Amino acid sequence: MSTIRGYDPETLREIVDQRECRERLDALGEQRSLPALLERVWLLKVLGDLDPALSYAELAVRQARMAGTRKDLLRARVLHATVLQVRGSFGAAIAELDTCADEAQGQGWPNVGAFALQHRGKVYYDMGRFDEARSDFKQALFLRQEAGAPEEALQTTLQAVDAAERRRAKVAVSA
Repeated sequence: MSTIRGYDPETLREIVDQRECRERLDALGEQRSLPALLERVWLLKVLGDLDPALSYAELAVRQARMAGTRKDLLRARVLHATVLQVRGSFGAAIAELDTCADEAQGQGWPNVGAFALQHRGKVYYDMGRFDEARSDFKQALFLRQEAGAPEEALQTTLQAVDAAERRRAKVAVSA
């Protein structure tokens, strides 16, 4: 999403311009294409409108299942899982992302696999399971490198690895 200005180094959440996100949401109107639905879900999520984000995420998954490709369905399911994560449903988010990561890797889709692993790592991070988060971030980094991802995507993943290592070290010191 072009409205991302960076990532919070402590929470790993997107830093966005709220006004710009609201304007983009208004511009989408009632479009029902899968790309518009996915964008609407993401915008609602980053704006904190989690109930409509979840409803639209479920709609996007149904639409992708009926009319999209398998990659479309995986992307919609990953986005659905991110909404579950922000709502605090960590177990459901992990379960969804496990299946998405496994299927993407089984199909040989490194970009989609990295997307799922990066988000599963963020769920583990939110749960305070920093070793698992770090492992997922490193695996996502490897897949992104393998797929020739742009430098920006690699840097985002490296920042997540660093954040997990910092948090893991803090926990070890206080224990």
